[in-house]
Amino acid sequence: MILSVSRRTDVPAFYSNWFVNRLKAGFLLIPYPRNAHRLGRVELSPEIVDCIVFWSKNPKPIFRNLETIRSMGYPFYFQFTLTPYGRDVETNLPPKTELLKTFRTLSERIGPERMVWRYDPIILNENFTTAYHLDRFAAFCKELHGFTNRCVFSFFGGYEHLLQKFPEIAADKRLELAPRLVKIATAHDMSLRSCAENLDLSPFGIEHSSCIDREMIETILGLPIQAARDKGQRPACRCIESVDVGVYDSCDHDCRYCYATTSRVRVEKNKAIHDPNSPILIGVPHGDEPISNRTTPSLKIRQGMLF
Repeated sequence: MILSVSRRTDVPAFYSNWFVNRLKAGFLLIPYPRNAHRLGRVELSPEIVDCIVFWSKNPKPIFRNLETIRSMGYPFYFQFTLTPYGRDVETNLPPKTELLKTFRTLSERIGPERMVWRYDPIILNENFTTAYHLDRFAAFCKELHGFTNRCVFSFFGGYEHLLQKFPEIAADKRLELAPRLVKIATAHDMSLRSCAENLDLSPFGIEHSSCIDREMIETILGLPIQAARDKGQRPACRCIESVDVGVYDSCDHDCRYCYATTSRVRVEKNKAIHDPNSPILIGVPHGDEPISNRTTPSLKIRQGMLF
């Protein structure tokens, strides 16, 4: 089983103590996205959890827990989102200079092979022009050279409820920017990959990526795994199946492009009822919820690599 921690909220930034408490307890409960009264129980034995994929824009708060997680026998890697926008777009994030330092520090602790830089999403408008992105992307590549070997990007779009905030990006604009980005990334020893992109960018040397990535997980484990594509994601997504532990409307970064936050009122309400000792991320079980098993088996193929 792969744990996704989390597409729905920034657990490393805001809820790392809760997550470590759940690892120690050996299980957690997750509400069903379409029926919060129904809960799923996920067993967390290191024999079942093959890998943890952390998603974060500011993972510094989890630093104090990394050695505990490692010592308990849980392999992991990070998807670190680092974009060029200011607080007019990413309201509650620290300055980029601080986040770049956090990225480098984390890479030094766990290794660049476990660090994926997400330049995601790319917004193009009168403020964030092609020239702006080329300048900022080059500057970030210089700062992160040697601290990661993989950058994943996506173009803004695909979520209708966000289109009133930023425009969808036309294919010709994407085709203009993508090859220039890959040239910069290559100069800094990084592969550039796309996330859930319908446009074929392979002529520029840009592969379709997967965030829950079989290749990375097999390299980390030193074992092959057997996993199907996650059918619960967007059609262009190539992630393999995983169990996400997060809850929507619980991230305090307040990014204007975020698909997982629909209301600041809901975020504040959920933050207020978070209990780090609860088996669920937001609130506590009432005791009358139906609980079903959401644990999936280990995906490891035990005979080991054949090469």
